[in-house]
Amino acid sequence: MPPLIGITGRRLSLGMVKGTSRRFQFQFVNSYFSAFGDKVAAAGGIPVNVPFNCDAEHVVERLDGLIVTGGQDVHPSRWGGNAEVDPAVDPRWNHDVPDLERDEYEAALIVAALQANIPLLGVCRGHQLLNVVLGGTLVEHIEEGPIVHVSPNFAPDDGDDEHTVDFVPGSLAHTLYGPQRVVNSWHHQAVDRLGRGLTVMGTTADGVVEAVRLADSPVVGVQWHPEWMASPDPVFDWLVDQSEANALGTAMTGGATW
Repeated sequence: MPPLIGITGRRLSLGMVKGTSRRFQFQFVNSYFSAFGDKVAAAGGIPVNVPFNCDAEHVVERLDGLIVTGGQDVHPSRWGGNAEVDPAVDPRWNHDVPDLERDEYEAALIVAALQANIPLLGVCRGHQLLNVVLGGTLVEHIEEGPIVHVSPNFAPDDGDDEHTVDFVPGSLAHTLYGPQRVVNSWHHQAVDRLGRGLTVMGTTADGVVEAVRLADSPVVGVQWHPEWMASPDPVFDWLVDQSEANALGTAMTGGATW
């Protein structure tokens, strides 16, 4: 059987969806970008959307791999940030504010995945949350410079605001992408102090960390959005291959202390 790849998402009020009947505006929906499922399926996996409801350890027991997706900022209280968050603003009604419930659940999924040594891909926010779970910190806000990290372009992005990531020779990212890759960019925060066991695999010319890996483990984080790249991103093939090996009981064993 193809491997089961869990994909995280958001929880929103139906009142945010234009055209929804007023009778249902206070009901919640779980929201997932279909591009992730498309890419996982194209790589040979079976995408499974993971809501907030179920025990993280039990979910991970049934999965062969996991993608923690992008979205709003990780709440600064989780890593010692200084940004002020208005507790009166409900993330169910504003998709740009931190969501403590999502943070807690996805952090639990990451911990469970690390304990089970299943392949994990963190994307944008997921890349940052992986770092936070492992004790790292984030850059609160990237100052604007010659490299644009918050692209004004619509997704998927193949415009002028993409930038180049340089990959460390000998790293997994270098194996997947070669020495460089032009990627999209929709983020204003970034990895700062690395979490336990993480190594940097790729950076932009201004030093922003764009790719990390947990030592000796099938765990990778990327700051860009591989699901919205104009050309296929090989990280999905890597994830599905690793997850298939995991499903067969032959995934590499992790020796990292996280």
